[in-house]
Amino acid sequence: LTIITLSIIIGTIMTMSSSNWLMAWIGLELNMLAVLPIISKPKTTRASEATTKYFLTQAIASAMMLLSSTINAWQTGSWDISELKNKFSTTIMALSLMMKMGAAPIHFWLPEVLQGATLQTALLITTWQKIAPITLMYMISNNIQPTILVSAGILSMIIGGLGGINQTQLRKTMAYSSINNLGWTITIMAFSPNMALMNISTYILMTTPIFLMMTTTSTKTLQNLSTTWTTSLTMTLSIALLMLSTSGLPPFTGFMPKMLILNELISQNLTILATLAIMTSLISLLFYLRIAYLIMMLTPPTTTPSSTKWRAQNQKSQPMTMMTPTALFITHLIPAIPY
Repeated sequence: LTIITLSIIIGTIMTMSSSNWLMAWIGLELNMLAVLPIISKPKTTRASEATTKYFLTQAIASAMMLLSSTINAWQTGSWDISELKNKFSTTIMALSLMMKMGAAPIHFWLPEVLQGATLQTALLITTWQKIAPITLMYMISNNIQPTILVSAGILSMIIGGLGGINQTQLRKTMAYSSINNLGWTITIMAFSPNMALMNISTYILMTTPIFLMMTTTSTKTLQNLSTTWTTSLTMTLSIALLMLSTSGLPPFTGFMPKMLILNELISQNLTILATLAIMTSLISLLFYLRIAYLIMMLTPPTTTPSSTKWRAQNQKSQPMTMMTPTALFITHLIPAIPY
């Protein structure tokens, strides 16, 4: 386990700190190979299926990345990340990075893999595994055509919103939530890469306590969620508030990056794009509100037809306790952000 954890951390750091495409590729491969045994640890057919899907998509994305960097090196004579000048190479590289992080239109693997993985593994895939590809996209954002980023971003927002509406499994809901949030990140990446980093950091900050609470209360479906108050009422209400924060409702933390992104888009005379983004965020708000409503309305003294799930008493998690207030109430920092 120590070797696997070290490989995941070293792989990501190697990718983030390299200036050469080959080193970045090696870092991503190391990272991917270390995650595979974690996904396949539960000896179930669903876990094996999730591992295979994850491996195939990541391997194809890595192959596309190598193809792109090789064509660029052939054209420009340089393996440097900042020297990605060839338009064909840039497009393929952008698509491969979107495939790595699970953004539309190559998002199909993400909900399936999360559904086959445990909650802790789902947390790892939706947070840590996005850091390396987003860093690479940040480094080449000046060379990618804005049309590609904006198209993929808007598509991710729509698919993330529509896909989550009909879900009863929380891991799949969180996967579509991740796709929706990546849509915002990719859209603003074309105009303000720093704001894109702020958006993904805020998303990671909000998603981590949600998954930690779901793990503590052994909650995997909406039906389980309606009886979590038997374990911990505080945690149940925190999950509801964190869901509303992730949806971008004021005055929670999730509202902060969305407001700044919309402000940036409008200041660059992209009012139609900003309007589209707001409309798609309303779609995703629907399923977040559904979850929050289910939690809030079915707490005692209201009775519920669902049978209460047996749960082992887990240890209280310090990271969860520290991150929850931050993930809910740091909106007042907006005036201090230089933009």
